[in-house]
Amino acid sequence: MISAIRGTHDILPGEVERWQGLERVTRELCACYGFRELRTPIIEREELFAKGTGQTTDIVQKEMYTFEDKGGERVTLRPEATPSMVRAFFEHALEQRLPAAKVFSLGPMFRYERPQKGRYRQFHQLDVEVFGEPGASLDAEMIEMASSLVSSLGIESSDIVINSVGCESCRSQFNQALLDALGNKLDQLCPDCQRRAKTNPLRIYDCKVLSDQPIIDELPHSVDHLCADCNNHFCEVRTYLDAYELDYRVSHRLVRGLDYYTRTTFEVLGEQLGAQNALLGGGRYDGLVRQLGGPSREGIGFAAGLERLVLAMPEEVEGRGVDVFIVALGENTKKQAHVLARDLRQQGLVTLIDYNVRSLRAQMKRADRTSARAAIILGDDELSRGEVTIKFMETGEQTTVARTDILQQLSQ
Repeated sequence: MISAIRGTHDILPGEVERWQGLERVTRELCACYGFRELRTPIIEREELFAKGTGQTTDIVQKEMYTFEDKGGERVTLRPEATPSMVRAFFEHALEQRLPAAKVFSLGPMFRYERPQKGRYRQFHQLDVEVFGEPGASLDAEMIEMASSLVSSLGIESSDIVINSVGCESCRSQFNQALLDALGNKLDQLCPDCQRRAKTNPLRIYDCKVLSDQPIIDELPHSVDHLCADCNNHFCEVRTYLDAYELDYRVSHRLVRGLDYYTRTTFEVLGEQLGAQNALLGGGRYDGLVRQLGGPSREGIGFAAGLERLVLAMPEEVEGRGVDVFIVALGENTKKQAHVLARDLRQQGLVTLIDYNVRSLRAQMKRADRTSARAAIILGDDELSRGEVTIKFMETGEQTTVARTDILQQLSQ
């Protein structure tokens, strides 16, 4: 047998039901906050992510699935959703068509990275975006919404972490302060950090190399180098979070792994996931729309990895069981048994049927294996009288009723 590609995974029956429950909760919650669903292509032009995600990010430099198509165009399997959402929203002028500039999407993403628990090369994300709203109250609402999503999924132990990385103006001053603080210690950091120091010093905070951590822990904090406007914005975000009575903490290490973030960044962490504990994360990106060639519009959003949410969700969510297994005795009854199956399905009953002519005993054994609530037996005698025999599998109780009374009998 040909096996699945490394870094991909099959979502099997039994697990699919958990995903369906997650997706249902997600769509209901997004609707309550006024979001409309948007579905973008899996494949986009390479430049969309190179410009949007950031040339200095690991995603663009190491992880994107990019190739030249037969028409000679450089295309990429989307590694994240935000640039695609921005493109689609403004390409189709949705700000003129929707009651609010709020959109969300659910779908697969692709990154070539080392597979580990809850992290795959093909993975699935919820992406939530709002455009054209600069106020700090929206930042707080998005954080509250993210927290509500986690709570709605029954994930009890979570931790909200926030930070501010400032704007273009104060970011440059902070980068210089960071480099000054590193001084001659830069040579002691890993090669990736040394590269990041030249391209985007803020990315140093993303380093996971253990030997680098003592040096990084001593570096300055972005919140201590905010300009007056960014500082006021962050203070206002916190006052709204306090009004929501949300527990949160400020972490100077939270800079997120993408170049486009400005001001507020946030994550919700799950205690159930070990080292890779981020359930979702996001922040504000006020310059991204213009950077991608769109109008000057602010933006804020968050993304949640569905694989990680499924892992963190509590007890198993079981799929709907089988209501009826139809047992057809002999060739003469087979067609009418299939018609009966169709009629019961149209009434909303989960109905199975044996597609081969087997003995009564063999079909009843199969009905038992499916854990059907009831078996409906249709033989020549029942067919001639317009009746069926119903056997309730748990109790063994058996009764004969008219075909028109099947639903009434099953509902008792």
